[in-house]
Amino acid sequence: MLPEGNGSALGQNGPMAHFLVLKQMVSLSMTSDELAKLLEPTIVRLGYELWNLELKVGGKHGVLRLFIDKADGVGLDDCEKVSLAVSALLDVEDPLPGHYDLEVSSPGLDRKLTKVEHFQRFTGEILKVQMRFPIEGRRRYRGTLVSSDDESIVVEVDGESHTLPVATIDTARLVPGGF
Repeated sequence: MLPEGNGSALGQNGPMAHFLVLKQMVSLSMTSDELAKLLEPTIVRLGYELWNLELKVGGKHGVLRLFIDKADGVGLDDCEKVSLAVSALLDVEDPLPGHYDLEVSSPGLDRKLTKVEHFQRFTGEILKVQMRFPIEGRRRYRGTLVSSDDESIVVEVDGESHTLPVATIDTARLVPGGF
């Protein structure tokens, strides 16, 4: 039995269960990577790749944005299929605090490249790269992706090759049609 006092441990309908507080604390610490690990198996079983995940929480309302891909492209029906399956999983697992919108989309033509596999897949394509801090006196590069490995990418800009560490890339995006 809980001791009587200032009522801090009592809810409107009686004592509050301590596990609910713990659950909220655990939920707040779930990272985007952990969330991706939770969702990816479901998305893969449906025949899609989880291209990227953006999580914005805070305030009264958050957004969980999933970008999915497959070999022959993604349409509205694909987004709906993934949305329904992921929504059901999120309802059961309840990994996010509060209210949020679930958005499912294709990565688009100007897709972000965030994983080593992304860079390897688009070798030879034109991309824009923004670095977190200047390398070789500049933060922005626009050129052809020549090569990539676990540590760095090589971008050719105006005939000159630039080796850029993957860990210091802020954003990298494909340039549709090379323009």
